[in-house]
Amino acid sequence: MPAAKKPRKSDQPTSLWENVNLQFDRAAVSTKIHPGLLQQIKVCNNVYSVQFPIKHGKDYVIIEGFRAEHSHHLKPVKGGIRYSEAVTRDEVMALAALMTYKCAIVDVPFGGSKGGVKINPRKFRTSELEKITRRYAAELIKKDFLGPHVNVPAPDMGTGPREMAWIVDTYDAFHPGEPDNQACITGKPFQQGGIQGRVEATGRGVQFGIREAFSHPEDLAGFGMKPGLAGKRVAIQGFGNVGFHAAKFLHEEDDVKIVAVGEWDGGIYDAKGIDPEKLQRHMKRTGSVLNFPGAKNMKKGNDVLFLDVDMVIPAALENQINARNVHRVRAKIIAEAANGPITASADETLRKRNVMIIPDMYLNAGGVTVSYFEWTKNLSHMHYGRMSQHLESMEAETIIRAIEANTGKEIDPLARKILLRSHDELALVNSGLEDTMRCAYRDIRTLMLRRKKVQDLRMASYALAIEKISGAYLDLGIFP
Repeated sequence: MPAAKKPRKSDQPTSLWENVNLQFDRAAVSTKIHPGLLQQIKVCNNVYSVQFPIKHGKDYVIIEGFRAEHSHHLKPVKGGIRYSEAVTRDEVMALAALMTYKCAIVDVPFGGSKGGVKINPRKFRTSELEKITRRYAAELIKKDFLGPHVNVPAPDMGTGPREMAWIVDTYDAFHPGEPDNQACITGKPFQQGGIQGRVEATGRGVQFGIREAFSHPEDLAGFGMKPGLAGKRVAIQGFGNVGFHAAKFLHEEDDVKIVAVGEWDGGIYDAKGIDPEKLQRHMKRTGSVLNFPGAKNMKKGNDVLFLDVDMVIPAALENQINARNVHRVRAKIIAEAANGPITASADETLRKRNVMIIPDMYLNAGGVTVSYFEWTKNLSHMHYGRMSQHLESMEAETIIRAIEANTGKEIDPLARKILLRSHDELALVNSGLEDTMRCAYRDIRTLMLRRKKVQDLRMASYALAIEKISGAYLDLGIFP
């Protein structure tokens, strides 16, 4: 791979909002959609900002929060809530736009939304976080930015099932007795109306997406890669919920060798491979990935993105690979588990260097896909598999007995166990997620191969999303 020219130090990465719009414009030229409709698809419809005071220790601090609704071509709108000191108005607008596009790609019938509260959750006690979460939710409810049929949030960076439980409880207090209250938010604890598999859904989706990408040998050959994941050397930046689960599943089920992990306080490297489960236990015990037994410490966590490995998985923040450091990238494949980890200028450089990028708007769509399953579960008030589990087991037992009676031979015990395995909620969720990720990748790939103007998977992803959304607007009769 030829080395790229090192950029000037004055080069700065653009914002995520600018990156998203640049990529949108690049893909739009490959479509035949009216410019007015393209502009309607591109703009962010609503942004709500809120400020409120919270007692923090002995002092009072002003908390700032946002909620963006990018597109109302389908309702409700959908998107996570993140807690981070880096949250800005432009960031939530960009993330809301990405939600619109990724929902379209995986055929989830939502418009895009996103929210954020500008705090570092590590600096607040649990009781303070609860007050912040409930007040933020109350502000959204009062402005109709939260509800099962208007805007349905989910967890994102810095939030999880606990915060979602506080929000649904707050919503229930505002709308007592309404039957669909649990559907106002997804990513809830299972006993509060959540769904099995939601916590790990984004990481599981990353695994399924990478697995599908590696199942097309003719594509991989163009990047100097062989098909199959077994033995591939992978570095992951970010070991939170998404990074951990992606690493865990790729390591355990696809025999991938995780050789490096980067976090906010540094990174680790071990050519022999790192066990994600053991590393997570080490992190819980020490609060850091550093000093993991057998691994070499690295000063900066994002340095793992520039190691000589087969694939890197950015699973942290946006703009991690930019004009200032793109010349350091040595991997042949970048799988974007985070939103916007590569700036538009760096993306162009990597494309010229023949680096394969599996884009974020496709690869991290597992979370919203399973959120859709949870939302429909809440609206139907029925657990997946409840009506069919016993019946399927009985039918499988009948078939096994008939085969054994006709052949005079017993079916292998392992085969019997697989056949008799009931389709519980987790199995159905994972099956639906895998099928969704596989079909979406093939749609993206087909579009890319059929159009000369479409140069890569990212451009194909945007083009596919734009055309699906334009179809929805045309069906509404808004544009001729």
